[in-house]
Amino acid sequence: MTTAKLISEIKRKQSFLCVGLDVDLEKIPEFLLKEEDPIFSFNKAIIDATHQYAVAYKPNTAFYEAYGLNGWKSLEKTITYLNEKYPEIFTIADAKRGDIGNTSSRYAKAFFEDLGFDSVTVAPYMGKDSVEPFLAFENKHTILLALTSNEGAFDFQTKKVDGEEVYKQVLKTSKDWKNSENLMYVVGATKAEYFADIRKIIPNSFLLVPGVGAQGGSLKEVCKYGLAENIGLLINSSRGIIYASKGNDFAEAAAREAKNIQFEMKAILDGIH
Repeated sequence: MTTAKLISEIKRKQSFLCVGLDVDLEKIPEFLLKEEDPIFSFNKAIIDATHQYAVAYKPNTAFYEAYGLNGWKSLEKTITYLNEKYPEIFTIADAKRGDIGNTSSRYAKAFFEDLGFDSVTVAPYMGKDSVEPFLAFENKHTILLALTSNEGAFDFQTKKVDGEEVYKQVLKTSKDWKNSENLMYVVGATKAEYFADIRKIIPNSFLLVPGVGAQGGSLKEVCKYGLAENIGLLINSSRGIIYASKGNDFAEAAAREAKNIQFEMKAILDGIH
């Protein structure tokens, strides 16, 4: 999917919501465990109930890999369903890959060609030759971990080297990589005060923002500092939406939560026009 199509969809739906499909069999409604593929059944119901409020879905691959081959098949069924039923939706493989040369090319082929995702999250620690193989794919996006919302982010990301924080150096350096126009960046919502500095470096790049909701990040604060001319934000919510209920009404409850966030997003977008 092109960036222009993503922006068009954001404007059409008045939403920049990304729903995280982090499926844990211990947390989904018990009656679904009788299904042939409980994970896919859960995902399908969540997607069908929330797609009108969301512009993106983000399965975290660890939640599928944990169930071995069956889990991987559930992931494949989920992305195939999204691509066939809702092709306008932007899809993110939250895989946090990153290795040099040929290995990165294999990872990229797995997620972009075999599974058909629009984007994949990538760790930048190994530098240019670990990221450029992902960037080589046309109309696919590489989402670089820049400033994450976890406690350990302060171990390295905010440390100063030659007077500048490492995460800022990652942002600046990545702009010079081949096909860098295909880059997006992960920036945690719990670091809202950092968004102003980030926008000085990458004013119009899309930011994937986890941490709103269950992790305590504020949508209004993120938008105050993070919104760009092209919107430039994808706000991810996982647990707060998909586990809104453990009962038979789990899909309806997820839809209510997604609608509430979309309503708040619409108000914010209306306020800037």
